[in-house]
Amino acid sequence: MAEYVREVMTPGVVAVRPDASLVEAAQLMRAQDIGDVVVAHGDQVVGVLTDRDITLRAVAEGADPLTVSAQAVCTPNPVVVGPDDEVAAAVGLMRDHAVRRLPVVQDGRPVGMVSLGDLAIEQDPASALADISRAAPDGGTGPTG
Repeated sequence: MAEYVREVMTPGVVAVRPDASLVEAAQLMRAQDIGDVVVAHGDQVVGVLTDRDITLRAVAEGADPLTVSAQAVCTPNPVVVGPDDEVAAAVGLMRDHAVRRLPVVQDGRPVGMVSLGDLAIEQDPASALADISRAAPDGGTGPTG
Protein backbone atom coordinates (compact mmCIF):
# COMPACT_ATOMS: atom_id res chain seq x y z
CA MET A 1 0.00 0.00 0.00
CA ALA A 2 1.31 3.45 -0.90
CA GLU A 3 2.55 5.61 1.92
CA TYR A 4 3.23 8.90 0.12
CA VAL A 5 1.21 11.09 -2.24
CA ARG A 6 3.93 10.83 -4.94
CA GLU A 7 3.12 7.12 -5.19
CA VAL A 8 -0.55 7.67 -6.09
CA MET A 9 -0.69 11.10 -7.73
CA THR A 10 -1.04 11.75 -11.42
CA PRO A 11 2.21 13.49 -12.32
CA GLY A 12 2.18 16.62 -14.43
CA VAL A 13 -0.32 19.42 -14.36
CA VAL A 14 -2.72 20.69 -16.96
CA ALA A 15 -3.11 24.39 -16.29
CA VAL A 16 -4.81 27.47 -17.68
CA ARG A 17 -4.11 31.15 -17.11
CA PRO A 18 -6.53 32.98 -14.81
CA ASP A 19 -7.78 35.02 -17.78
CA ALA A 20 -8.45 31.98 -19.99
CA SER A 21 -12.08 31.72 -21.06
CA LEU A 22 -14.23 28.86 -19.85
CA VAL A 23 -14.42 27.66 -23.46
CA GLU A 24 -10.61 27.43 -23.58
CA ALA A 25 -10.57 25.52 -20.29
CA ALA A 26 -13.35 23.16 -21.39
CA GLN A 27 -11.65 22.46 -24.70
CA LEU A 28 -8.42 21.65 -22.87
CA MET A 29 -10.28 19.31 -20.51
CA ARG A 30 -11.84 17.55 -23.48
CA ALA A 31 -8.52 17.25 -25.33
CA GLN A 32 -6.78 15.88 -22.24
CA ASP A 33 -9.75 13.69 -21.18
CA ILE A 34 -9.81 15.20 -17.70
CA GLY A 35 -12.40 16.87 -15.50
CA ASP A 36 -10.29 19.60 -13.96
CA VAL A 37 -7.45 22.02 -14.60
CA VAL A 38 -5.24 24.04 -12.33
CA VAL A 39 -5.63 27.79 -12.69
CA ALA A 40 -2.12 29.16 -12.43
CA HIS A 41 -0.46 32.54 -12.61
CA GLY A 42 3.06 31.63 -13.68
CA ASP A 43 4.06 28.79 -11.38
CA GLN A 44 1.63 29.75 -8.62
CA VAL A 45 -1.61 27.81 -8.18
CA VAL A 46 -4.45 30.29 -7.77
CA GLY A 47 -7.36 27.90 -8.19
CA VAL A 48 -8.80 24.65 -9.45
CA LEU A 49 -11.45 24.66 -12.16
CA THR A 50 -13.64 21.62 -12.70
CA ASP A 51 -16.15 20.74 -15.37
CA ARG A 52 -18.75 20.96 -12.61
CA ASP A 53 -17.64 24.52 -11.77
CA ILE A 54 -18.15 25.52 -15.41
CA THR A 55 -21.60 23.94 -15.48
CA LEU A 56 -22.96 25.14 -12.14
CA ARG A 57 -21.19 28.46 -11.61
CA ALA A 58 -21.36 29.76 -15.16
CA VAL A 59 -23.57 27.93 -17.68
CA ALA A 60 -26.44 27.33 -15.24
CA GLU A 61 -26.33 31.03 -14.34
CA GLY A 62 -26.58 32.04 -17.99
CA ALA A 63 -23.01 33.38 -18.18
CA ASP A 64 -21.24 33.48 -21.53
CA PRO A 65 -18.44 30.88 -21.40
CA LEU A 66 -16.60 32.80 -24.13
CA THR A 67 -16.26 35.88 -21.94
CA VAL A 68 -16.12 34.50 -18.39
CA SER A 69 -12.62 33.76 -17.11
CA ALA A 70 -11.41 30.60 -15.43
CA GLN A 71 -10.50 32.61 -12.35
CA ALA A 72 -14.06 33.95 -12.06
CA VAL A 73 -15.59 30.51 -11.43
CA CYS A 74 -12.74 28.36 -10.13
CA THR A 75 -12.31 27.38 -6.51
CA PRO A 76 -9.72 29.92 -5.37
CA ASN A 77 -6.79 29.20 -3.08
CA PRO A 78 -7.30 25.43 -3.17
CA VAL A 79 -6.11 23.13 -0.48
CA VAL A 80 -2.88 21.54 -1.70
CA VAL A 81 -0.75 18.61 -0.70
CA GLY A 82 2.94 17.85 -1.19
CA PRO A 83 4.36 14.79 -2.93
CA ASP A 84 6.14 13.77 0.27
CA ASP A 85 2.99 14.07 2.40
CA GLU A 86 1.44 10.86 3.60
CA VAL A 87 -1.55 9.46 1.71
CA ALA A 88 -3.49 9.53 4.98
CA ALA A 89 -2.96 13.31 5.13
CA ALA A 90 -4.39 13.70 1.61
CA VAL A 91 -7.41 11.60 2.58
CA GLY A 92 -7.91 13.75 5.68
CA LEU A 93 -7.70 16.99 3.68
CA MET A 94 -10.23 15.72 1.14
CA ARG A 95 -12.58 14.71 3.91
CA ASP A 96 -12.15 17.89 5.98
CA HIS A 97 -12.56 20.23 3.00
CA ALA A 98 -15.10 18.12 1.04
CA VAL A 99 -12.99 18.11 -2.14
CA ARG A 100 -12.35 15.33 -4.65
CA ARG A 101 -9.04 16.58 -6.08
CA LEU A 102 -5.92 18.15 -4.61
CA PRO A 103 -3.14 19.83 -6.54
CA VAL A 104 0.23 18.42 -5.57
CA VAL A 105 2.70 21.25 -5.02
CA GLN A 106 6.45 21.06 -4.42
CA ASP A 107 8.57 24.13 -3.71
CA GLY A 108 5.58 26.31 -4.62
CA ARG A 109 5.15 24.73 -8.08
CA PRO A 110 2.33 22.38 -9.12
CA VAL A 111 3.73 18.93 -9.98
CA GLY A 112 0.62 16.76 -10.14
CA MET A 113 -2.90 16.05 -8.99
CA VAL A 114 -4.28 13.46 -6.62
CA SER A 115 -7.94 12.55 -6.85
CA LEU A 116 -10.42 10.62 -4.81
CA GLY A 117 -10.30 8.00 -7.55
CA ASP A 118 -6.50 7.71 -7.28
CA LEU A 119 -6.85 7.08 -3.57
CA ALA A 120 -9.70 4.61 -4.03
CA ILE A 121 -7.65 2.57 -6.50
CA GLU A 122 -4.75 2.52 -4.05
CA GLN A 123 -6.62 1.85 -0.83
CA ASP A 124 -9.33 -0.54 -2.04
CA PRO A 125 -8.71 -1.73 -5.61
CA ALA A 126 -11.85 -3.90 -5.51
CA SER A 127 -14.20 -1.06 -4.55
CA ALA A 128 -16.86 0.27 -6.90
CA LEU A 129 -15.21 3.71 -6.83
CA ALA A 130 -11.89 2.19 -7.90
CA ASP A 131 -13.63 0.32 -10.74
CA ILE A 132 -15.34 3.49 -11.91
CA SER A 133 -12.13 5.51 -11.65
CA ARG A 134 -10.24 3.00 -13.81
CA ALA A 135 -12.92 2.84 -16.49
CA ALA A 136 -12.60 4.91 -19.62
CA PRO A 137 -15.43 7.42 -20.07
CA ASP A 138 -17.75 6.92 -23.04
CA GLY A 139 -15.64 7.38 -26.13
CA GLY A 140 -12.51 7.91 -24.06
CA THR A 141 -9.27 6.04 -24.16
CA GLY A 142 -8.02 6.01 -20.61
CA PRO A 143 -8.76 6.36 -16.89
CA THR A 144 -9.78 9.62 -15.32
CA GLY A 145 -9.61 10.70 -11.70
